[in-house]
Amino acid sequence: MTEFATFAGGCFWCMEAVFQQLRGVLKVESGYTGGRVPNPSYQAVCTGMTGHAEAIRITFDPAVISYRDLLELFFAFHDPTTLNQQGPDEGTQYRSGIYHHSEAQRNEAEAVIGELTREKAFSDPIVTELSTAVEFYPAEAYHHDYYLRNPDKAYCQATITPKVAKLRRMYAGKLHG
Repeated sequence: MTEFATFAGGCFWCMEAVFQQLRGVLKVESGYTGGRVPNPSYQAVCTGMTGHAEAIRITFDPAVISYRDLLELFFAFHDPTTLNQQGPDEGTQYRSGIYHHSEAQRNEAEAVIGELTREKAFSDPIVTELSTAVEFYPAEAYHHDYYLRNPDKAYCQATITPKVAKLRRMYAGKLHG
């Protein structure tokens, strides 16, 4: 049986590149969620006027990787303390968000946020939006597997490659063989 996890952590290219390498993750799809306009385009989302976040929808096998593991990696690979911004990317479309697909996912997300807060894992408060998953709109085809297809582009080299290196260094045991 598979489950979905939907996260927004800034640029979906970055999040996709990290999560698609994990054992138990069957598919990672970049797209848009949390907005007011049906079937938004990338150009419309970039204006910030649609209310959508750039997000990823993960299809995973919970017998191989748990939702909690996905949450912990989500918090390890973006800054959940910056409102509507990740690095140089600014705007509501770059917000931090967890869009839960069940009450159990909501409870697990609340627990992880609570633990990180008590542990003072971040120097500033966590501002991650926690909401029920709503319609997810897949991004245009050119966004899918972006890092795999464009590893030499400047943005990929500067922003995504360091995240992938961190993943390989710190979480090698969770990666596809």
